[in-house]
This record gives sequence, structure tokens and C-alpha cells, in this order.
Amino acid sequence: MKKLIFRSLMLGLATFSATLIAKEYPLPAEGSRLIGSNEFYVVPQKKLTLEGIAAEFQLGLTNMLEANPSADPFLPAPKSTLIVPHQLILPDTPHEGIVINVAEMRLYYYPKDRNVVEVLPIGIGQLGTDTPENWVTKIRRKKANPTWTPTAKMHKEYAARGEPLPKVWPAGPDNPMGLFAMYLGNLYAIHGTNASFGIGLRVSHGCVRLRNDDIEYLFKSVPVGTRVQFVNQPVKATLEPNGIRYLEVHHPLSKTQEEFNSNEPTVLQLTPKVVRFIAAQDTNSYTLKRVLDDRSGIPTRIN
Repeated sequence: MKKLIFRSLMLGLATFSATLIAKEYPLPAEGSRLIGSNEFYVVPQKKLTLEGIAAEFQLGLTNMLEANPSADPFLPAPKSTLIVPHQLILPDTPHEGIVINVAEMRLYYYPKDRNVVEVLPIGIGQLGTDTPENWVTKIRRKKANPTWTPTAKMHKEYAARGEPLPKVWPAGPDNPMGLFAMYLGNLYAIHGTNASFGIGLRVSHGCVRLRNDDIEYLFKSVPVGTRVQFVNQPVKATLEPNGIRYLEVHHPLSKTQEEFNSNEPTVLQLTPKVVRFIAAQDTNSYTLKRVLDDRSGIPTRIN
């Protein structure tokens, strides 16, 4: 059902502009990877889309759907209460430069010489034009008002839909890359968008897509040469200094068309490190099963 919802959402969504630029968290104490705290939001009487609420809280649509699986994915019921998932476990990576966890569709930016991490929601590549998952690179160049040169495959894809593309799409607000782009090489970029939806969904041709205010902020903040690491970590775990162990589980990305079309949840592939983490003697087996089944994206204590 969840995958059917995602596909139907691609038919079009209305939103309102976000009031936040980046969700900034102080880095946790030594030995900790848990940041932030969850919030609760009561949907007002006026009609707001879940995408619009997600934008207001600097989240992607998937983040809100995982945390609120019973909410209407288009128009959540007025006076209903939503969880705003702002508590996170940092990805298991160096705290350096930009880290992109495609599984949770979030970008983490660790500004140099500041003891903070800034978290922004992203859109990633569609099935078949996937965003990289295990790659360390860097920002090679930046360009305001980028043009877009579609590949031969893109020309064929759009032509089949009766939407022929120009050889080069000119710069401007209608450009699919938005108004700012940070290039990682010849094939991939972190860029904006000309659409009012798609953040927290698999919508791009492999690039990382951000809301326009977010990419403008990153464009002005992140220098050329900054390290960029792509990871695919649907399961994140942390043993905190006080002995509490938390697990954060997201829906893993489908790898095949059959998985994508299936109403069954995609199988979670646990790394040996996570298996050792959950095999500890003090793990509450009931809580562990619920966390692995629910895949809410919310850090949960398991001991």
C-alpha cells in the first residue's frame, strides 16, 4: 500500500514554501550519535497537504509518511496529531563535509570549524536511474543558473511520453535543475528543482534534488572541494554513553521493479555490525521486532 501511495503522489502535489532553511543540530557529546527531539503538530482546520507540512518542518514526504503511516498522504485530517521526526541517529560516517544517506533521503552537512550538523531533506533517483549509494567524492564546481543537457536516454524517455526535450534546456526558473547546482562529476549533481514536489521521493534521474531555498543556502555555504559521501543506511544504531541502545529503521530502497510494484515490504538487509548490535543480551525482543516491522524512521530504545 505504501508504495502505491508513493506512485500516486507523483501525479501532482500542492505545497507552500518552507520557512526553515536548514535544520541545525549541535553535535552530540563524545561517544553519542543521537541528536534532536521529536515534536507533535496538530493539523489546523485549513486544508494543508502532508507535503506542505513536511516542507514547513524541513522534512521530506517520506520522513512524514514513515513516522505517520496512518495519516492521509494528501490531506491529513484537521485536528489530527502528527509526529514530526526531528530526532535522528547520525549516519555511521566521518563527521565531515556532506553525507547523503539515500535510504532516509536526508543530506547531512558538517560545516568546517563549527560543532553542528545541518540536515536537509532530498529527492533521489528513480528506480533504474538510481542515486549512488557507496561513493566518496567532492564538490568539483558550482554554477548559479545552470543549464540542463538531457542524455540520449532522457530524450527517448520524454519523447515516448510526447514531451520532446530541447538539446540544452536554458537557465531559468523552469529549468529542472533549478537555479543552483553543485557538480560532483560529469553525471551527478546536487541541485534545485522547478517542481513543487518530489522532496522525499524517488523522482530524479540520479541527481540529488533539494527545495530551492535549501540548495541556495547550501550553494552559498559549501565551498568547492568539500568532501561528499553517499551511503545507503536504512538501519542506524547507537550505543549511547549512558548505556541506552537506540535503533532507527527506514524502509529500504527497492532494487527491482518487482520489489517496487509489490505490496510486500522490501526485505531489510542487516549489516554484520547491526546484527551484533541487536544480538546483545539486554535487547528487548518484542521492541526489536516492532521497530524492524514498523520502520518508522524514529530512534527507539531497544534495551
